[in-house]
Amino acid sequence: MNAPEPAVEAKLQYDARWQRIMDCVSLKRPDRMPVVMYTTFWLAKYGGITNKELMYDYEKTATIAERAVLEFEPDGVAPLFAATALGRVLDAVDFKQLQWPGHGVGDNQPYQYLDREYMKADEFPALLRDPTGFYLTTYLPRIFGAFEGFEKFPVLPGTFYFRSITALRPLADPDFRKALRRVLDASDEVDRYMTRAGQWNKRINSLGFPLINGSNSGAPYDIIADYFRGATGMMKDLFRHKEVLQDVLDLMRESLVKMTIANARATGNPIVMIPIHWAPDAFMSQKQFEQFWWPSFRQMMIDLIDADLVPMPLWEADCTKRLETIKDIPAGKCIYWFERTDMVKAFEVLGDVVALRGNLSPSLMTTGTPKEVDAAVKNLVDNVWNKGGSLILDTAFGIPDETPVDNVRAMFDAARAYAG
Repeated sequence: MNAPEPAVEAKLQYDARWQRIMDCVSLKRPDRMPVVMYTTFWLAKYGGITNKELMYDYEKTATIAERAVLEFEPDGVAPLFAATALGRVLDAVDFKQLQWPGHGVGDNQPYQYLDREYMKADEFPALLRDPTGFYLTTYLPRIFGAFEGFEKFPVLPGTFYFRSITALRPLADPDFRKALRRVLDASDEVDRYMTRAGQWNKRINSLGFPLINGSNSGAPYDIIADYFRGATGMMKDLFRHKEVLQDVLDLMRESLVKMTIANARATGNPIVMIPIHWAPDAFMSQKQFEQFWWPSFRQMMIDLIDADLVPMPLWEADCTKRLETIKDIPAGKCIYWFERTDMVKAFEVLGDVVALRGNLSPSLMTTGTPKEVDAAVKNLVDNVWNKGGSLILDTAFGIPDETPVDNVRAMFDAARAYAG
């Protein structure tokens, strides 16, 4: 019997890898434990270039990311190009919420988020009344230099007949025209970036590797806390603006669901990665978590599940105290990715509800030896996988930037040796 053609063999490998992941999601036993790859700036270390080059040089980044996939052969891989090659688009929009390699931090430094109050508490009513108008005239000019000038965008709701014509006069303003040109130029760069990212994803698929997720989203509370109110403002809102905050969280949930469904369907991949920032045990009381954080996110996950998507929240830091609460979702529909939460405890509480992903220690990956990485993988296999858990092996929050390449090899080798 002749060997399969390369394209046929790649398709067979793609299907087998994807089936392993989806078997875990549906709480079925796959043929072996899947192991996946997510990383950002570690690719610079792996490829021998700077973090800045990784962000700005599309072709170097595409080549290095493909080489990593081919060496480690993960069962699922994050959209590595899209996750790293963001420098040009950040420049184009003049992004204000972040510093990145070569722009505010050194060429080999990681991101630095700028936690600030990008929306005042007294602006909640404006956001609720007219979300699109608020974004155009207030929020986007604050976070994108390219949008400075959109403050003069006309108020269109309420215009009528000839007034609909004269209302357009602000669009002739020189500051608005300048901003519009910058936004159009930025959109061209975004299009180039997304086109190249799509090409990389398609190439990786053609080599037999599915993406572990096709799109990203966020939790309603986290979006408002991180990107609108800032940490200090949001913590005050829990006491000073309880009622309106609930309305804002509902609005953000509805907007996120609509956007996320559209984005996921455009990629053709049902898995949605959702980084979680404010759920950890230390950030708020259990009562506050159950009142403000969990209801909107739970409903969001239900909405995504009803749209035949697979939510994959990344529960950052330690969420062990939240396990009993976050168990309240339909079984066999989600992947819960844990960073520092006790994975054995997570399996005990959630093992019959969700697939688990993670969670090799970042300190172990960066400072340990290959032998210690091997032992850590075996520990997860013995205490979760071999006891019936639907475990997708990964590091805590992707491969840390400083991880020795030999430790990554040890992780993938051990995954196949102990749960193959």
